[in-house]
Formats: sequence, structure tokens, C-alpha cells
Amino acid sequence: MKDITLNPVAIAAAPPSAWHRFLDSDFVYNFKRSPTAMISAAVLLMFALVALLAPWLAPQNPFDPAALDLMNARIPPVWIEGGQMKFPLGTDGQGRDLLSVLMYGMRISLMVSFFATLFSLVVGVTLGLISGYAGGRIDNLIMRLADMQMSFPTILVALLIDGLSRSLLPRSVHEQMALPVVIFAIGISTWVQYARTVRGATLVEKSKDYVHAAKLIGMGPLRILFRHVLPNVLGPVLVIATLSLGMAILTEATLSFLGLGVPPTSPSLGTLIRVGNEVLFSGEWWVTVMPGVCLVLLVLAINLLGDWLRDVFNPKLK
Repeated sequence: MKDITLNPVAIAAAPPSAWHRFLDSDFVYNFKRSPTAMISAAVLLMFALVALLAPWLAPQNPFDPAALDLMNARIPPVWIEGGQMKFPLGTDGQGRDLLSVLMYGMRISLMVSFFATLFSLVVGVTLGLISGYAGGRIDNLIMRLADMQMSFPTILVALLIDGLSRSLLPRSVHEQMALPVVIFAIGISTWVQYARTVRGATLVEKSKDYVHAAKLIGMGPLRILFRHVLPNVLGPVLVIATLSLGMAILTEATLSFLGLGVPPTSPSLGTLIRVGNEVLFSGEWWVTVMPGVCLVLLVLAINLLGDWLRDVFNPKLK
């Protein structure tokens, strides 16, 4: 009887998951080697969590009249004589705990800036893809619109749209639509940078072999754009979106400071600074300084993170 020898079959190792591939990527490696990026991301995450969990973390609901006491008005921060541990950052003229007001104010500012950035990203990326891929008259039309808008400052476009909405809409309707109007005004005034960047990247990508191969097998233009071209232009878009988020926060704060942005019933950081500015020279400096410090730290963290992303995705540095 012959001996039967069984050859061992090599068992292929399971491929790493998407999460493990991400952890082993150059992106995470560069992030861990950059203290600035790690600190900025930690500060931004802290602000986002505090804003998101404000109803549960805030010591007081500043919008509940039953929780307010005018006897607690104008209390200074705890490290100044007359301060109380109950109100670590002091109170405003209505007796509201300033720490609680800041938590809710950051919530409004981050929400408005996030959705405004998302709106401008969708509009700009879509128009940039179409402009770069279609070319011809469509490209000329979109780029001339972009050039026309770039001749006006962003804040001026936002002021114009907000002013038109106030004059065209009834007062009651405008108060209800105030947040969507501000989001639209900021978003529609910042789409140009996305469109011009994506258009340039699309002009490069559409001449590559994989796009020609997709055309040969009968893929439609929209499928080619959003399935094949878009993933290859997302690096610059992510950088622009991060930097635009900080700019959107500043634009919203400027509009609110001028009394044209978020309504007083939903105060943002800009509204809080405007209210505090009215009593700044009466000795209650903390009412405007505290929101200003939060605004500076928030925008600084976003901009530093955006600068790091720009360095990571810059092909010249690779």
C-alpha cells in the first residue's frame, strides 16, 4: 500500500480591516508626529463635545426664565473679589451663568458654521466637477460667476443676502427662518474656492487613463465624476473645508455682532460679544471678554489644524 502524503495548504491571512489600514496610514503617522495637530484636534474636540452636551453639562439653563435671578446679576468671575464658586466665569446683566451661556453659544456658532461649510462644499464641489469635466460654455459660465462673486468680500455678500431676507420676508417669518438664512448667506458666499480648486483638479484627472477607460465601457458622465474623479480630488477639498469652518465662525460672529445674524433668542458667540460690548466700559468686562476668548481659541484651533492638513496633502512636500 502506498503512503499518501498530504501537502499542507497554505491558508491566506485575512486582509486587514479598513480601520487597521487607516491606523497604519501616513495620515495617522504624520498626525502623531505633530504636537500642533494633536493639541488643535483635542481643543476642537473638547469645544465640540461641550457644545453638543451643553443641555447636560451646563450648570444652568440660561434660556429658562424660572432659573434666572436678577439678584445674581453682574457677579464677577470667581478669581476676582466678589466672585462666587457657583458662577466660575461670572454672570451677565440678566443673572445668567456665563459658563452656561458660553456652552449654548458655542453650540449655535458651531452648528451654523458646520452647515454653512457643508452647504458651500456641496455647491462648490458640484459646480467645480461639472465645470472641469464639461468645459466649453458651461465652464466659462461657472467661472465667470465665480470671478464676479470674488470681486465682492465674503462678509459683504453675506450682509447683502441677510439684508434682502429682512426686507422681503415678514418679520415673524424672518425670525423663524433666521438660522437657515444665516447658513445660506454664509454658505453661498464661500463656494468659489471649492469650485476653482476642484475644477483645476478635475481638468488634470479627466485626461488620465482610468477616465478614458470608464468612458470606453459606457459609464455616464455623472457616474464618472462622482465615483471616480471625486475621490481623487478630496484632499484639497478637506483642507479648504477645515479652513472655511473657522472663517464661517468669524463671519457668523461678525453678522451677529452687527445685529444681523442669529436672533437674540438663540445667541451665538457673536451675539454674546455684542451684548457684552454694551457694558464693557462699565466694569463688566468679563461679559464680552469670555466669549471673545472662546471665539479666538476655537478659530485658532481650526486654523492650525487646517494648516497641518494643507501640509500633509501638499504634493510638493511629499
